Amino acid sequence: MDTAELASRRVLLACIALAGIGYFDYTYRLPRATLLVVSALLFLTVPAWFVAIRRRPRGADGRTVIVGDNPETMADILEAVDSDVIGYVSPPSAYFGSGEPRREIPASADGGTHERLDELACLGGLSRLDEVLVEYDIDTVALAFTHTDRAEFFGALDTCFEHGVAAKAHRDHADVVLLDGTASGELVDVDLEPWDPLDHVTKRLFDVAFSGVGLVALSPVMLAITVAIKVDDGGSILYKQERTAAFGDTFRVCKFRSMAEDVEDAEPVDDEENPYITRVGAVIRRTHLDEIPQLWSIFKGDMSVVGPRAAWVEEEPELESVTDDWRKRWFVKPGLTGLAQINGVTSTDPEEKLRYDIEYIRRRSFWFDLKIVVRQVWSVLVDLVE
Repeated sequence: MDTAELASRRVLLACIALAGIGYFDYTYRLPRATLLVVSALLFLTVPAWFVAIRRRPRGADGRTVIVGDNPETMADILEAVDSDVIGYVSPPSAYFGSGEPRREIPASADGGTHERLDELACLGGLSRLDEVLVEYDIDTVALAFTHTDRAEFFGALDTCFEHGVAAKAHRDHADVVLLDGTASGELVDVDLEPWDPLDHVTKRLFDVAFSGVGLVALSPVMLAITVAIKVDDGGSILYKQERTAAFGDTFRVCKFRSMAEDVEDAEPVDDEENPYITRVGAVIRRTHLDEIPQLWSIFKGDMSVVGPRAAWVEEEPELESVTDDWRKRWFVKPGLTGLAQINGVTSTDPEEKLRYDIEYIRRRSFWFDLKIVVRQVWSVLVDLVE
């Protein structure tokens, strides 16, 4: 699939180039019908040809690449891994540059040097990780980062997920990942896809149906809220904020504005103690109607109907400072509602919220999602009646 996709991209670029050349220089212009037919034939034949001539390397039970910036952890991984290590992928750092070490690699505990690490080939920077996984037919990625930050560590995990490549992490970093089974040895298996494949497809279909029907059915309510906000203080209708998505990625979420404009604080505050909530905002927050625009994020696939609550990017450091396991929530899509929400737990109590979120991830199933949705809808209806 990866080989076919890569070939298709190159065919698309070639066809666009041919069309562009003909547009700017008429003497090289191909008839439109010819260009369309040739493009269609290339899209069918080139990816199939690339897949046909591609052969899995022989004589290897598994092919591993090390991704990271910590040479000491890389050396530990080399000692622990059983499969064939092809090389390493590393961002520019004090130790690794464009193909050559910049500093002497630290000595090992027994006073020697990591000779096997010196012999590893640099396959490029993190921007080439997609190509490396396809080009070298990688089975496993072993992560060796000094810090498990959003951009690099979880970005590499996201790439592994997209390409169906297994990921392993050093047990020193196991506190921020979901584990696949029991951790043993120096390397632990990362559970990149907690959902069962069938449940995953069913969940996505439910998300699209729920959000699509909701956007249509609630359009009169959205219009009424829009008018109410404008009449109340004349400010903007929507409030936009960067939230954390799966694998530490970010997306922009929209809600009906319920607070005075330009007053934002990363520290979580209960609604009862928040002096900036407007009159209309108090009503739509109590009835959860301010969340309606998030149905569009669900329809696009940035969110799910059920999952851990998407935290504000600026709020994440505050929450992570309270609990070291906070990033385990990043292995599933954030949700409009979840186990923590239906139990009345918010970010003001991050440890309790994380406990509910991890419990949801462990119990995840389509039917469990339905139970949560029913309880949330019932809660909203009760709030509307009251």
